This record gives sequence, structure tokens and C-alpha cells, in this order.
Amino acid sequence: MENQILLFHRMRSARNRKRTGKKDVEKQIRQKYKRSKELWLLRRNIPWIPLEKPYQRGFVRFFVLNDEVKRSEDAALFEGILKKINTSMYSESRLFLKKRRKFGRRIYVEKAQKLNCISSYAWTDPNFGLTSGERPYFLKKEEYNPFRKRDETYYEFMEPWRFALRIRPHMITHYKPVDLDLEKEYAELKSYVEQHNIAGLIHKKIYGKSNSWKKEYETDLIKSRKYANCIISAKELADYFEDL
Repeated sequence: MENQILLFHRMRSARNRKRTGKKDVEKQIRQKYKRSKELWLLRRNIPWIPLEKPYQRGFVRFFVLNDEVKRSEDAALFEGILKKINTSMYSESRLFLKKRRKFGRRIYVEKAQKLNCISSYAWTDPNFGLTSGERPYFLKKEEYNPFRKRDETYYEFMEPWRFALRIRPHMITHYKPVDLDLEKEYAELKSYVEQHNIAGLIHKKIYGKSNSWKKEYETDLIKSRKYANCIISAKELADYFEDL
């Protein structure tokens, strides 16, 4: 009788087995996610090796201070701004052309190149290094993001005429060796952890947020004019019935 009771207590319920199975799966996902991060760091920290014979691969175009700003007293100030918003564009030829269709014909037009805008996150980030003397030269703007379906704030440099485009040959002087075993393992783990259901489980269990966008979306919905009008109408309707 005692052996039967002991055997009964050792038997696991279906709920316990299911919970244990889920924990085992989550443990495996955590291990693979941790390993993918380790491999990413290993790939990033592979040292660059200088080439014995550097070679040219097209041209690169970037912004520099124009001659008038270089001779001014604020040259150091705008040099610091340019380091934060400069952009680089690469092309096989010095002309920097792209194809475009006009009246049914394909023509070549020059590629447009602009300075970077500063996001609202970088604007308040102390590590970005934006000084109090550089902030007055930026204009705050808002633009609708169709992907996130909301207005986003950014800061645009107001005096782009202070910079000029410069073209120079793009020289390849270093290369990074490729570890085939490391690349294969990293590709397999990356393909696994980026699956829709796996990525959602990682975001929920490791970072503790299942739907981080939901709270922000509901806040924007409450602040919207259409929803606010509905709230006011409901209150007025409730006051009307109380007076009856």
C-alpha cells in the first residue's frame, strides 16, 4: 500500500509535464540566443589585416567645410557638427549617376546626397556629444512615419551651404579574414532566433516585454482628437441621463 502511494506521488501530472517541456524549450532558446551574441562579437572583433598592395574600388563622395567656413573663427564648431551628420556615398565612376525613366526613356541623373538628420533619441543622448553651441544650428521638425504610423521628431541642420561635396578614390587597404565554421554556425543560429515565434518569445522572456508598442499606441489613441471627442460625448450623455 505504501509503495502504491509513493508511486502515485512520483507520477507527474500532464500540466507538470507540459510546464517542464516549455521550460526546456525556453532554456534551449536562451542558450542559442546567448551563443549567437557571442558569435556576433567574435565576428566583429576579428582584426583587420593590411593588404600588401592596396587597390582602388570606385569613388567615395562626402561633405567637407567650404573655403569660406575654413577661414572663419567658427571652423572648429562646424567641423564638430559635420562629424556628427556627415554622409558618404560610393560609386563606380566619378559622376555618381543613377538610372531614371523619363517619357518612356531611361536617362542618367546625378545622385542626390544630403546630410544626416539627428533623431530625438540622439538629441538627448549625452554619448552622442552634441554641445550647447551646436544645438542652435538645428531646426526641430516632425514627419509622419508610414511604417510606425505615427509622427516622429528629428532635427535638421539649417545651414547646409557651409559644407561642400568632395570626391576622392575609394582605396581598399585592409581586409578581414573569414572563418567558414564560425560563419556557418552564426548563420544557422541567426536564422533560428529570427523566426517570428522565436523572436517574440525572446523579446518576452529575456527583455520582459511582449507588446511594447501597445501601450504607446493606446496612449496616442487617447490623445487623438477623434477619441477625445468620443469621451466628451459619453460624459455629456451620462450627465444628461443623471439629470432625468
